[in-house]
Amino acid sequence: MPVEAKLFTPAQATQMLPLVRRIVEDIVVSVGRWRERIREFELVTASVTSHAPDPRAAELEREAGVIAAEVDRFVRELAALGVELKDYETGLVDFPAERDGRPVYLCWRLGEPSVQFWHEIDAGVVGRRPLEELVA
Repeated sequence: MPVEAKLFTPAQATQMLPLVRRIVEDIVVSVGRWRERIREFELVTASVTSHAPDPRAAELEREAGVIAAEVDRFVRELAALGVELKDYETGLVDFPAERDGRPVYLCWRLGEPSVQFWHEIDAGVVGRRPLEELVA
């Protein structure tokens, strides 16, 4: 039996925001660290030959894997709360909600002081509209 998605009111999404913000901050920082390891790995391996392997490459690959697993745990934490991560770099998340009986998303991005926008399921971030329209 499929689990029904949690639906949020704007007040519930705002109430969860302190916890969601901390998790999303961790994701954005970790993704930045992961990208740094990958860039360094690519630089190291670009000059490596099979006759002269660089031990740093294996270490960077291991570190990137550890960080990726960490990010995955954070994403699962959000999912357990009913929140959907949409962008790893900007910290964009959606809270499933309803408008006139149809599914929509309440939308928040890291750095915004509160949940201020919503959008249709298929509109994405470019279709964000002021929350006042949803509650009017």
